[in-house]
Amino acid sequence: MDYHQRYDDKGTFYSEMKLHFCQCNMLSNLNFSELLRLTTDTAIEDYYERGISFTFLAERNYAILLSRIAFRFHKMPKANDIVTIATWEEKPEALQLMRAYEIKDRDGTPLVSGSSSWFVVDYASHRIIRTKDFTLRPEPVRKEEHDCMAPGKIAIPENLVECASRPICWSDIDANGHMNNSRYGAFAIDCLPEEYQRKNFTDFRINYSHEAKKGDTITMFAAFDDEAKKITVVGKQKNATCFESELYY
Repeated sequence: MDYHQRYDDKGTFYSEMKLHFCQCNMLSNLNFSELLRLTTDTAIEDYYERGISFTFLAERNYAILLSRIAFRFHKMPKANDIVTIATWEEKPEALQLMRAYEIKDRDGTPLVSGSSSWFVVDYASHRIIRTKDFTLRPEPVRKEEHDCMAPGKIAIPENLVECASRPICWSDIDANGHMNNSRYGAFAIDCLPEEYQRKNFTDFRINYSHEAKKGDTITMFAAFDDEAKKITVVGKQKNATCFESELYY
């Protein structure tokens, strides 16, 4: 079967795909790590189709790194679903590019809504570049309301408990030289007790704080707020926080 990519007249990029058995968990739900990978790859493909590839950016000493992202699950994507991921850039903030997502099934039923923020950085030094100085494409002006939480800063509770430690290995690293953002989704869910892994999640947010590299070890800490139906997972490497995440159910 052929799957299609296209743009509409508002500049929304659509990518159709099948969700495979290997991308899903024991409940046949799409893994958080795969959700992060697919949405990030769709954003990358949107840029690629507009002539802004990873190589094109690197040759001009740019890299674009995911900073924060939030998802709301209207209906959890499942193995063998045929879905369409829609993504578009929105009006940037001073230091962050903004991008939205909508995932729907073949009948148009909403599955996931998402909103994200990205840093433009110097490829060599990873120094943050102001978005107004990133001029490789016209600056977006679109701005819409989204049926999900904002990709804002996650507040860390005081009652964190250590859950697990995990080394960063070769296959965790991408061409930017650090752990790919999608892998943090696996780190966040895998450290939890199974009774929490099996929850029917409604929202997932993650902040990326410090790059992890091959040979590093990330230790996960979690706080469980059963009244608010929220789990907070923080990953730390030595004295640096690598990521903060929230899972709502």
